Amino acid sequence: MSEILNKLSGQGVSIWLDDISRERLRNGNLEELIRDKNVVGVTSNPTIFASALSKGDAYDTQMHDLAVRGVDVGEAVRGITTYDIRWAADVLRPVYDATSGVDGRVSIEVDPRLARDADKTIAEARALWWLVDRPNLFIKIPATVEGLTAITQAISEGISVNVTLIFSLARYRAVMDAWLAGLEAAQAKGLNLATIESVASFFVSRVDTEIDKRLDKLGKPELMGKAGIANARLAYAAFEEVMNSERWQRLRAAGARPQRPLWASTGVKNPDYSDTMYVDQLVAPGTVNTMPEKTLDATADHADVTGDTVRPFYEQAWNTMAELKAAGIDYDDVVRVLEDEGVQKFEASWNELLESVSKNLVP
Repeated sequence: MSEILNKLSGQGVSIWLDDISRERLRNGNLEELIRDKNVVGVTSNPTIFASALSKGDAYDTQMHDLAVRGVDVGEAVRGITTYDIRWAADVLRPVYDATSGVDGRVSIEVDPRLARDADKTIAEARALWWLVDRPNLFIKIPATVEGLTAITQAISEGISVNVTLIFSLARYRAVMDAWLAGLEAAQAKGLNLATIESVASFFVSRVDTEIDKRLDKLGKPELMGKAGIANARLAYAAFEEVMNSERWQRLRAAGARPQRPLWASTGVKNPDYSDTMYVDQLVAPGTVNTMPEKTLDATADHADVTGDTVRPFYEQAWNTMAELKAAGIDYDDVVRVLEDEGVQKFEASWNELLESVSKNLVP
């Protein structure tokens, strides 16, 4: 095992892999990463599945069988993706058991085309929860305004949720409120709150990509590469506020567990930046960092893990955000653009996935 990854885990950071494929499952690579690189969870999204299906022959047999059965493309996509998720959940089940259900989790996303429709999103969440049928599953629901309603409803029904596509501090607070409301409703129904887990996926590198582009036009290069980390650090400050609230303390006393902040989009897009900056600059207890394999390997090799790099830097983070505003960065517009683009990108990947499967549904 990497000493650096051991240090990261020792700081209370759960290391998750932001990737899944039938080939990775078939050749035992996921077991290797659990054993050798401290991986304790897996996340997926439509882009990851579209990429997996475009490579190799791991899906050929199932694709043939689906075609012979004459299933439509939507059912075929669900059959293929949930098969991988179930398999990964079974591989991670020992981690789930060893951590009393905190880690060992695998995430699957609802159809992103439903992101603006609360009723269809919750119906999809229920269907996936039933179809995968594993206790260590997370249903990923986008943090759109409409998604907030679905998050509350899913949690209230005992469905564990990974809230995705969070960019703004205001929306993150709304996500935590939706989660708490769901727990309160679940408690009123008499459900066991200890079995309902949740994480909130706060995106990091995409914030820098959008703001750096704007800073370049404004002639402010000295502020580049600072926004994503500052934004995430302030998200953790908001998380701590909620954890100290009376509302949460009542739920905690009833057996509920925290909705952990999850740092997503941690692959560095700008080659001028350190390739581990979104890992070693966001070390805080009770967090998850989901990494593409390239970032995981870089972290294992040379990340600088020295302790908490979030809580001691709240004031610096606020100062950075103030400097960005003074430079002409419209934060509200940035996060609106990022949410719209995030939904659109996942829709495009989903359509690519549908097209790929459709072409290969040949008996």
